[in-house]
Amino acid sequence: MGRRRAADIVGADPARSELAARLESRRAEIAEAVLARVHAVSDPGEVVDSLYAEGLRAAVEAAVSYGLTAIELGEERSPPPPPVLLAQARLAARSGVSLDTVLRRYVAGHALIGDFLVEEAERGDLLEGSALQLLLRSQAALFDRLLVAVSEEYTQAIEASPPTRERRRTKLIERLLAGELLNTSPVAYDFDGFHLGAVAAGEGAAEAFRALASSLDCRLLAVPRDEEVCWAWLGSRRPQGAAAVWRVLSVEWPGELVLAFGEPVEGLSGWRLTHRQAHAALPVALRSGRSPVRYADVALLAALLRDELLTSSLRTLYLDPLARERDGGRALRETLGAYFKSDRNVSSTAAALGVSRQTVVNRLRSVEERIGRRLTSCAAELEAVLRLEGLERSGPDLLTVK
Repeated sequence: MGRRRAADIVGADPARSELAARLESRRAEIAEAVLARVHAVSDPGEVVDSLYAEGLRAAVEAAVSYGLTAIELGEERSPPPPPVLLAQARLAARSGVSLDTVLRRYVAGHALIGDFLVEEAERGDLLEGSALQLLLRSQAALFDRLLVAVSEEYTQAIEASPPTRERRRTKLIERLLAGELLNTSPVAYDFDGFHLGAVAAGEGAAEAFRALASSLDCRLLAVPRDEEVCWAWLGSRRPQGAAAVWRVLSVEWPGELVLAFGEPVEGLSGWRLTHRQAHAALPVALRSGRSPVRYADVALLAALLRDELLTSSLRTLYLDPLARERDGGRALRETLGAYFKSDRNVSSTAAALGVSRQTVVNRLRSVEERIGRRLTSCAAELEAVLRLEGLERSGPDLLTVK
């Protein structure tokens, strides 16, 4: 296709449409590159919130889709910024991520998308210099509009933060979690005792924690993060067994509230640890729709959700080879899922699938041939990445929880 004059690309021009289509075919590649760039822009003082960290991927994918759509539609006809980006801005404000960091991440991602755009335009011989400049100016104007919307959403979230006294208390808790040695007397809680950390999502979480603490005869330290997310610690002078807590939760915890909790620990360092465990387990609870979720039951899966390098590597090592099967690897993944659920018992797997024992053996051998290693050497990793795939296919959108 020959080059187009600038006048020809105004509006829904075929050159723009083709450029948008070519970039759309590389959308997954672009999103991964932008996500890596976003992660590289870090704030040393940033408080890592699991909801915010988990939402970064969804936000990046939405931003990339928004930018690619705008290439074809132009600035004037482009829709408003996706709600997921505004939700992520609110999460950033509530999670202690500075507005400067948020905007630097957007600038870095925008620059990278621009690089892909120029590369594809020149490779396809679609647009001449002036036409390309016109498109880039249109993208820059749209990007400015997006930054304004994100900044306004962030500022409104900051202004809607709790009253001064509550804000000071929350800031003290955040600093304690960050490892600072502070006077804890302003907080009516015994940090030297035993603790069970928990994080809940849903309207009325703080009230539910108060009822739970009363049933367990524990002292409660609750820190509402916004209307629907609450951190909590259940404190006592004697260790609370997780099994006992689970029995109470299974009866009394409201079914509409998502809950994740850590492991029982002692002392200030344990207080930090059990909170981090609960925070790590929360995305699993949100994605699976299963609640409550205990960290010990999902530790490896929670680590996968927080580690992009590990997740991408395990997919490449174990899932991509299976996808080369004629059915896309469906039968092999189904067999592996049943195999792990039956504690790696071949006969039980065959019964669960309604196939012969030899069929299961043959499929497991095919898996080993595809991935190039014995199952006994990588079973934990393979089971974890299969569980992650299941969460991603069936779980709800994390950003529907504010």
